[in-house]
Amino acid sequence: MRPGLLPPGPPGPVLRLLLGGGLLGGCDGSQSVLNPHGPQAEAVAVLSWVLFGGAALIFLAVMAMVLAGMLFPGRFRAVGAGRLVGGGTAFTVAVLLVLTVAATLVGASVTRVGTGPGEEPLRIKVVGWMWWWEVRYPDTPWGEVVSANEIRIPAGRPVQFELEAGDVIHSFWVPGLYGKRDMIPGRINRIRLTATETGILRGQCAEFCGEQHTLMAFEVEAMEPEAFAAWLENEARPARAPADPALAAGAAAFLEVGCGACHAVRGLHRGPYAAVGTLGPDLTHFAGRRTLAAATLPAGTGPLAAWIAGSQHIKPGNRMPSFDRLDGERLTAIVRYLESLE
Repeated sequence: MRPGLLPPGPPGPVLRLLLGGGLLGGCDGSQSVLNPHGPQAEAVAVLSWVLFGGAALIFLAVMAMVLAGMLFPGRFRAVGAGRLVGGGTAFTVAVLLVLTVAATLVGASVTRVGTGPGEEPLRIKVVGWMWWWEVRYPDTPWGEVVSANEIRIPAGRPVQFELEAGDVIHSFWVPGLYGKRDMIPGRINRIRLTATETGILRGQCAEFCGEQHTLMAFEVEAMEPEAFAAWLENEARPARAPADPALAAGAAAFLEVGCGACHAVRGLHRGPYAAVGTLGPDLTHFAGRRTLAAATLPAGTGPLAAWIAGSQHIKPGNRMPSFDRLDGERLTAIVRYLESLE
């Protein structure tokens, strides 16, 4: 740290407030292990506090020994270095053994919570790609429903996630609902969880998967069961044919530019063109999402236009090229059409 960045002497009240607020702020929020919204996350939160308490106990014991050695050096010499090292080692091993047993028991309990007889869990398939999330609801009355980057679940009902990777190893992590679980190509890993209250939580890929690993996030919204059922029914419908000529021109531009080769918009086809792509997220009900590009940008006209024109500047290395040669009229038409897909 360069001289002069902090004043000499102990930190003042403002600095102490800022430091304390930063530490406490890390315990809350939509992506915090210590802000649980379900029984599985509550078990993980308890384990986190137990581990913190164990580490604090070891730290305090060591600091107490150091302080005692400074205040009473004669007595320490009388005890002998061998006894002090042996006692400290035994104490540390005992605490770590207790923490290991606690971690094992909690880990086992997390996998058992919500797996007994009761309400049939909702199945959701999630596939991790570089760097976005494919989300599928296979067991709806209308057939399989496909979405991307944002997951809706009913509050109070068990949900079983079936996790897989389409390219490299990813890791599915929603700290407010569950611990981390790897997503491996060719293998399905399953977790079961329940959200006990409504709200929006943030998830993140927790396994380094390439250049844009840090920009591979998603949101999970726990909804009232009736609201979730209405949302799922709407998601199952194909996109409405645009009646507005301006929106129709945007749909035509979307197909002519080639967006439909990578993205699907169910129900959109004109002449030889159809939006049936599978390389990118399904955009059938794109306007209902709150974020763009796996939570890289907030939804909105400006961010969407910037993403289409300069995706490689915003998220370098992703599979979508920058359409920076689109003229303003076509770009605006495509953006308006996508924002109509509710």
